[in-house]
Amino acid sequence: MTRQLITSALPYINGIKHLGNMVGSMLPADVYSRYLRQRGHEVLYICATDEHGTPAELAAQEAGLPVAEFCARAHDQQKAVYDGFQLSFDHFGRSSSPQNREITQEIARELHANGFIEERAIRQVYSVADGRFLPDRYIVGTCPHCGYDKARGDQCENCTRVLDPTDLLEPRSAISGSSELEVRETKHLFLLQSKLTDEVESWIAANGDDWPVLASSIARKWLTEGLQDRAITRDLEWGVPVPADVWPELAAEGKVFYVWFDAPIEYIGATKEWADATGGDWRSWWYEADDTVRYTEFMAKDNVPFHTVMFPATLLGSRQPWKKVDYVKAFNWLTYYGGKFSTSQKLGIFTDVALELLPADYWRYYLMANAPESDDSSFTWDLFAATVNKDLADTLGNFVNRVLSFSRKRFGDEVPAGAANGAAEERLGGQIAELLAEYEAQLDALNFRKAAQALRALWSAGNSYLDVTAPWTEIKTDPEAAARTLRTAINLIHLYAVVSEPFIPAAAKAIRESFALDGDTRTWVSADEARALSSVPAGTGFTVPPVLFAKITDEDLAAWTERFGGGQA
Repeated sequence: MTRQLITSALPYINGIKHLGNMVGSMLPADVYSRYLRQRGHEVLYICATDEHGTPAELAAQEAGLPVAEFCARAHDQQKAVYDGFQLSFDHFGRSSSPQNREITQEIARELHANGFIEERAIRQVYSVADGRFLPDRYIVGTCPHCGYDKARGDQCENCTRVLDPTDLLEPRSAISGSSELEVRETKHLFLLQSKLTDEVESWIAANGDDWPVLASSIARKWLTEGLQDRAITRDLEWGVPVPADVWPELAAEGKVFYVWFDAPIEYIGATKEWADATGGDWRSWWYEADDTVRYTEFMAKDNVPFHTVMFPATLLGSRQPWKKVDYVKAFNWLTYYGGKFSTSQKLGIFTDVALELLPADYWRYYLMANAPESDDSSFTWDLFAATVNKDLADTLGNFVNRVLSFSRKRFGDEVPAGAANGAAEERLGGQIAELLAEYEAQLDALNFRKAAQALRALWSAGNSYLDVTAPWTEIKTDPEAAARTLRTAINLIHLYAVVSEPFIPAAAKAIRESFALDGDTRTWVSADEARALSSVPAGTGFTVPPVLFAKITDEDLAAWTERFGGGQA
């Protein structure tokens, strides 16, 4: 069975991330990783904090801390939030690690040896007030393409166009706010992407047709516009240093690599971090691994160009057999009442605050059920409450509680035996097998909204079965039939616990722990097992778990809307 390498876009180190960041990369990667593990695949899910570049230095400056200390603290803070969301990373590393420095410098040397890095004199923005050259993100201004007035010098986060600092209108220093800027000459290293255009085009032609349209169209748009040679060094105090054995003058000047050069390489670096910590073999995942590893990347649409063009160009130009991505799962944006979630603007719900309001499973399910796959999707408190109340509280939580509570009341704390299966149970088993196959198919295809719909349909099937069999009525005239209904429903509950785990791991665990099943190591449910609904035999002890999902009340909505704002989506 092919091993599955999974990465999600590295979250920037400059503060706790918002829900849009979570749903656009790490959460779907976690759902997919959990699902693949349950299906028996060998999975390695890698992520890390992206710690270099201007955002790190600016955030450290604002916090009044040395940048290394700021990054160490922020990494731990972010990791605590992701643990709270139960993200099942095999390793969550740091792009400032020695491993990433080593591999980044190695790849840069290879690119230079192959003629794909060139030293050039360029004219760069210099801030008189700050007494230094300004890297791209240290300059903000108005985007010349869309008019967004907070565009950065490397990219406009509004229209996603890649920029040079000199493209900006009304530019100013992000450090001091001064507009007293000059253009002076300095030297930098350039990745000669233009010389790699044909190779990148061939690679995308061979792989991109299998990607979602969102990912492939962005990649091909970049190719159509033409690949430009790109500066890959910056004037910063914090980053992967230019190796002095190849570029002694630039190293002496303190040049470091551009964050978008070393950050994707951190996928490899973090895998080496994992291997160094566990004794694993990192090269078997990344080197000469095309036939043994399937590599899937998760990211929001603004990260797609760097992952589908610049990073592949970097690996291709190294002339080494590095593993390149097989499938790019790209997401549109989750908005907050139609406005873009933004870390810099502090707009929307942030992940640490979300966990203060409600447990992770509420957010995990809502975000995946409304994932911005085919288009942007808008977060509203009303939609969040409706999803939680209808799907989690009523459809799943109420089913579990009423079945187990009624069975315990009528038959005690063990699964009742009852009559043999009848026509209703046969129909239910067939229906469950079909719905489970649909759920599997959507997860295999990485269609998360459709997978959530299939999971919801599985839960709904149990409620429909109870409506038809009505054990609360059967018990009055045919206790054996009522016992059969409850036995079947209890088996359905166990099935739900197994297959719901990728979406709602805490609730799934709580349900499974309510059964006294010795050696319950089942990781998935086969079609035959789904049809039989007999994995929890009669006589098995059980307890009624606490309320799995509390309903969100009108008072909750009023309080949250007042606290966080909201309006017409």
